[in-house]
Amino acid sequence: MSLKKASILILIILLIDQISKIYIKTHFQLGEDVTVFSWFHITFIENDGMAWGTKLSDFTTLISDRSAKLILTLFRIIAVTGIAFWLLDVIKKQKSKTLIFAISIIFAGALGNIIDSVVYGVLFSDSIMQVATFLPEGGGYEKVFHGNVVDMLHFPLWRGVLPEWLPLVGGKMFSFFDPVFNVADVAISTGIGILIVFNKKAFK
Repeated sequence: MSLKKASILILIILLIDQISKIYIKTHFQLGEDVTVFSWFHITFIENDGMAWGTKLSDFTTLISDRSAKLILTLFRIIAVTGIAFWLLDVIKKQKSKTLIFAISIIFAGALGNIIDSVVYGVLFSDSIMQVATFLPEGGGYEKVFHGNVVDMLHFPLWRGVLPEWLPLVGGKMFSFFDPVFNVADVAISTGIGILIVFNKKAFK
């Protein structure tokens, strides 16, 4: 895969990701949920941490939530820069199309979430009990590098009480799949999945 094709792929994923996020941000209130199908909801949440809302400050009292957010955003920027150099290197060395494709979509997804973290706090007002405004007069809901990642895709495929015979969890209410995510997350997960499942083909 050439640099041109990889760039087009990255641009397409970024556009889909950002258009979906901006639409949700400017049409939904935080926490609003729309049922598309019983197994698929559009649920607007904002994530100011890592996967599943985990924060660095959850692991130590030495770091405040704001410092943890800044560290996470800077780490993401460093990581995506490293992925960019990796992508350029494998394209230059004409590695397998599978590897280039996987790295490209991982890069696109990581960059998509970085955009949220870096500039959304400045570009939008908050979404609490209201639909956010783009470029509000009084300024955004946060400073640069402190924005929240917009998530909206929710697939509650099954919810019910687990059988009593199951050890530890038997008889308890269980829901699958609870996490709410976005297009960028899908791209990252798909890319990593390709590298794992098609490892030999990617790194031949």
